[in-house]
Amino acid sequence: MTLSEQAAILIVEDDPEIAAMLIELMKNNGFDAASVANGVEMDRLLGRRKFDLVVLDAMLPGEDGFSICMRLRAARAIPILMLTARREDIDRIVGLELGADDYVTKPFNSRELVARIRSILRRAALSLRQEEVPAPLTFSGWRIDPNSRQLFDADGDEVSMTTAEFDLLWAFCRNPNKVLTREQLLSMTHAGSAGPVERSIDAHISRIRQKIEPNLRDPSFIKTVRLGGYLFAATVERLA
Repeated sequence: MTLSEQAAILIVEDDPEIAAMLIELMKNNGFDAASVANGVEMDRLLGRRKFDLVVLDAMLPGEDGFSICMRLRAARAIPILMLTARREDIDRIVGLELGADDYVTKPFNSRELVARIRSILRRAALSLRQEEVPAPLTFSGWRIDPNSRQLFDADGDEVSMTTAEFDLLWAFCRNPNKVLTREQLLSMTHAGSAGPVERSIDAHISRIRQKIEPNLRDPSFIKTVRLGGYLFAATVERLA
């Protein structure tokens, strides 16, 4: 996103009145905006749409905003502005340490909130322009190149991948030896855009396994974690 484009803002807020007010405020200031009430809805919407910034309420039912902030930051580089009714410094510090880009307390001044959002978006746009082009990664002789979006086996032969398959494998390579839930994988990729979350992710992973696993009956790379998701068990190195 450049500063001349209309930024898309995702609001995670369980209070319907506050969510509606924020949606109106965002749209009145030239932003595209959508709202969800919890982390589960956020993951699903992030899997279907691209957003430029998340406005995240700290006090949510179920998974709270601090937990959501931590896993969202681990999964993607999207800017996060946290909202909270708490005014203690410790909450602000915790939110920032977990990866939030800014922190605003309720009740907030609407003009200040918009100004802070614009400031975060400006910094994000500058960082994106300055960001180094991602380097190819290797694992067990395989090479995956995010720039050409190609996968090569140990013999140097290209292995055909669909867009969803490549995005999933790239997400695994960027997060080796970490348990990733289906919702997290969905939020990192576009793999769930064609169907229900679990069925779509599982189907794509099954096809990836057919292409990279030496033994499909006992996968050595993409391991299923019971009640957890998947883990990419490989040593991943960055190519210079």
